Amino acid sequence: MGLILHFGLGNFARAHLLDYTADAGGWEVIAVSLRSAAVRDGLAAQGFAYDLCVQGVGVKRIEVLRDVLVAPKDPGAVLAAMERADILSLTVTEKGYHLGAEDQLDLNDPAIAADLSGPAPATVIGFLARGLAKRRRPVTILSCDNRVANGATLRAAVARFAKVAGLEIAWDIVRFPNTMVDRITPTTTDAVRAISGDPMAVPTEAFREWVIEDDFASPRPDWPGVQLVADVAPHELRKLRMLNGAHSLLAYAGLARGYCFVHEAVRDPQLRALVTQLMTEAGATLPKEAQPQVPQYAEALLARFENPELAHRLDQIAMDGSQKVPYRFVATLRAARAPAVAAGLRAWVGFCISEAARGHPLNDPKAQQITEAARGDDPVTNLLRLVGAADLRSLIPE
Repeated sequence: MGLILHFGLGNFARAHLLDYTADAGGWEVIAVSLRSAAVRDGLAAQGFAYDLCVQGVGVKRIEVLRDVLVAPKDPGAVLAAMERADILSLTVTEKGYHLGAEDQLDLNDPAIAADLSGPAPATVIGFLARGLAKRRRPVTILSCDNRVANGATLRAAVARFAKVAGLEIAWDIVRFPNTMVDRITPTTTDAVRAISGDPMAVPTEAFREWVIEDDFASPRPDWPGVQLVADVAPHELRKLRMLNGAHSLLAYAGLARGYCFVHEAVRDPQLRALVTQLMTEAGATLPKEAQPQVPQYAEALLARFENPELAHRLDQIAMDGSQKVPYRFVATLRAARAPAVAAGLRAWVGFCISEAARGHPLNDPKAQQITEAARGDDPVTNLLRLVGAADLRSLIPE
C-alpha cells in the first residue's frame, strides 16, 4: 500500500487531498501537525476516521488517515516517516513557506533561523530539507497551497535552506510539481458537529478541483477527477485571480459593511456588481487559452458564493492578508490597471486601518508591522509597502 505523509491537517486537507485519496483506494495517509496535539488527540479517539459533510450530497466517512504525528513532541518520528513515504504533501498556507523579498526564503525569519541553528526542525521547510538530505529513493513533494508556482517556490525555499545548512540533497530523485487546488471548506461549527454527531467533522461544498503538473518521481494514487497537465499556470492564475481575488474583496468590503458570511456579502447589490467586475477584469489578464472559460467560470463562482449552507465566514478569508494580497490583487494590477481589483486592494488597506484604530488584534504573520503601519503618518503608503505595492499608491484615494 502506498503512503502519503502530509504536513498540516487543517480542514482543507481533510476535505481535499484526503478525500481524493480515499476515493482512489490502495493508499494511506499519515499526517503531521506542526503545532499542537489537539487535532491528533481528537482524531485518535475515533480511530482517525471523521465525517466529511458535503453540502447537498450528505455525510461521507473518511477512513484513509492512519496516524497523526505531532512534530514538536517527536521530530524524529516525522523524519523517519519521511523516509518511508512515497509522496510528501503539505497544506501549510502562505505563511508556512516563510518567504521574504522576491518570494525567497527569509533566512532572518525567527522560525527558519531556529531551524538552521537548532538540533531538530520545526518548520515544514526545515523538515523537508533535512528529510530529503537522507532520502535515497525517488520522492514527490506535493504542495497543496494557494499560491502561484507553489511547487517551484517550495523547491527554491528548500534548496536555499539546504545550502545554508550545508545539506546535500539528491535533486535528481526529487520532484516538486506545481498544483492548483480548489474546494471551499469553512471552519467547523458547533452546528455541523451537532448535525453529524462527529466532533471532528469537516464541512465542505460538493465542488472540488485538483490540477497537478504531470511530473512525479514516485508512485501516486489514481486520484479520480484529478487533471494531470503539462502546465498548471493557466489554472492557478484563474483560481487565484478570480476566485481568491473575489473572496478577498468580499471579505474586506463585506466586513466593512457589517456582513459575516460570503453568501450575505455577495447578495449586496453593490458588492455583487463589484465582484462580478473584478472577475471580468481578472479574467482578461489570464493566458489566452484560459479566457474562453472565464464567463462560465465566473457564473459558477457566484453560484458557489451564494450557497448559505456553507456559512463561509468573511473573517476566516480575511486572515493572513499580507500573505494573500500580493497574489490576489497586486499581481493582477501589475498585469492591468483594473478598477474593481484596485477596490479590493483599497478594501484591505481600509480593513487594516480600521482594525488598528479599534485596537483589534489581527490574525496575520505581519500583525505588528501592519498595526504600526496603519497608525503611522502615511498609513496607506506604509501598508502598500508591506505588500510590495508602494508604486500603486495612486490607486488608493485619500
